[in-house]
Amino acid sequence: MAGSGTSWTGTPEPGASWPGTPEPGTPGTAEDRTPRVLVVWCPDWPVVAVTGDDPVAVTEGGRILACSAGARAAGVRQGQRLKLAQRLCPELELRDRDPEAETRRFEPVVAAVEAFTPRVEVIRPGLCAIPVKGPGRYFGGEEALAAKVRTAVADALGRPPVPDAVPGAVNPDIPDTPDTPESPNAPDIPHAQVDTPYAQVGVADGLFAAVLAARAGVLVPAGRTGEFLAPYPVSALGDEALAELLGRLGLPTVGAFAALPGEAVADRFGPSGTVAHRLARGLQPRPLVPRDQEPDLAVEQRFDPPEPLAEPLVFVARTLAEALHRRLAGAGLTCRRVAVEVACADGRTVSRLWRHEGRLSATALAERVRWQLQAWQGMGAFTDEQEGFTLLRLAPDGLSPDQGRQLALWGQAVADDRVERAVARVQAVLGHAGLRRIEPAGGRGPGEQAVRVPWGEPYEAAVPADAPWPGRLPEVWPAVVLREPAPVRVLDEAGRPVTVDGRAGVSARPALVVVRGREEPVDGWTGPWPAVEYWWDQSLARRRARFQVVVGGGRALLLTVEGGAWYLEAGYD
Repeated sequence: MAGSGTSWTGTPEPGASWPGTPEPGTPGTAEDRTPRVLVVWCPDWPVVAVTGDDPVAVTEGGRILACSAGARAAGVRQGQRLKLAQRLCPELELRDRDPEAETRRFEPVVAAVEAFTPRVEVIRPGLCAIPVKGPGRYFGGEEALAAKVRTAVADALGRPPVPDAVPGAVNPDIPDTPDTPESPNAPDIPHAQVDTPYAQVGVADGLFAAVLAARAGVLVPAGRTGEFLAPYPVSALGDEALAELLGRLGLPTVGAFAALPGEAVADRFGPSGTVAHRLARGLQPRPLVPRDQEPDLAVEQRFDPPEPLAEPLVFVARTLAEALHRRLAGAGLTCRRVAVEVACADGRTVSRLWRHEGRLSATALAERVRWQLQAWQGMGAFTDEQEGFTLLRLAPDGLSPDQGRQLALWGQAVADDRVERAVARVQAVLGHAGLRRIEPAGGRGPGEQAVRVPWGEPYEAAVPADAPWPGRLPEVWPAVVLREPAPVRVLDEAGRPVTVDGRAGVSARPALVVVRGREEPVDGWTGPWPAVEYWWDQSLARRRARFQVVVGGGRALLLTVEGGAWYLEAGYD
């Protein structure tokens, strides 16, 4: 194997070990006690997770996060502003980052690595690590383990193994890019295209060095991690402020920084400097943290032969809900949501998440199953060709320790409990959407500032209600808000329609409001409150202005003018 001589003069071939690999059983130094770690790195994973033709780049926060090989060839780099990137590569296709897609597409890779050991730590989508000690012994050594992992990951990615490339990003906490410091001896091997994802495997002492080894595509022998890290620039340690300070002090490389005494580093640079110094010496600042495996507490009922009607599923749901509550209580857990899943004989499966928050009784949960079945039937999700139902499954989601609830003293019932029980009874009669609560929302008009949400369902406003809203009405809320604004006419004293120009100028004083053919004289008015919304999106753009007018009998109305037409939006008491 290339690079297996006694002296090292460059980076070995991809997948190779460094020269001077100790034989098994050779005693090592204290640094050898740092756990050996194998890292799998999939370059440019944010780009791999999105669909697009090369050149393509993924953006986040108005800057380039990652880009394809074609974009890099045109000069696009991570951290560039979008205008600069598009000037360098006019045909560049920009895509927003999709963390959900990154996680979903990386799951087969994690599953392939888990076949070798369950102790997989997903550092981020595109980068994961495992300890080497146990799997290395079982599969015949580190080199054999790395080869098997590389092959399994390549199969999971849907392509045969290819020679490892040597990009250069070295900080495990920043996105994949070749623009961060490269291995000082890395050959110039181009990245794969966006449609051909691949993986690189590296082994070294500790997680930090193993990430760099994976990016360089090498297996670093035990005890030689400090030598491997020495030529890297200090910016590889991931602390920009420290790297800048070390550069001014004449310590441009990791090796020069590692040569300093640990006590002096602690005195001069503090805790963060001590952590960076341990990394530079090839030591492990922390152990691996494998991803948590949530217990499987789901309950299900299979129907054989298939059940042709939906009503029996409701009765079964009550039994399943009680079993689910017993399982959660036995494990000392509660859940935020419950997934209701129904499978049909023709292979189709439908599911829906219901908010639980530990407050739904078995009866209330069974009612939600009934509501959901009715909703699916109303939408036509179940047809005559489905041949019946084969499975009903309730699965808890978002597990957390059950903290319990503080009850009132002396056996008194908690008021909230009484309200919840009463609401559950009313909701069982009216249906899920029959009982609603009012939640504040963001907007300028009265109809936009409040929404009706089914009782028990969570609500998160798309925009905060307390954000600045130029053009919002003063806080004198109307008593009645129409579901749909009603057309009206607003005339001046001469009987001409009142208009509002682009500068919010009113053509004349409103004198008459015609509502459903009935003329109402205007005793007073105020406004306008102009609002220009979504001017950057032609499909959503709106220009309108609101007026408050007082008509005969002292009644106050809220009027809106948009596109030259007037509407009655709300009324005041």
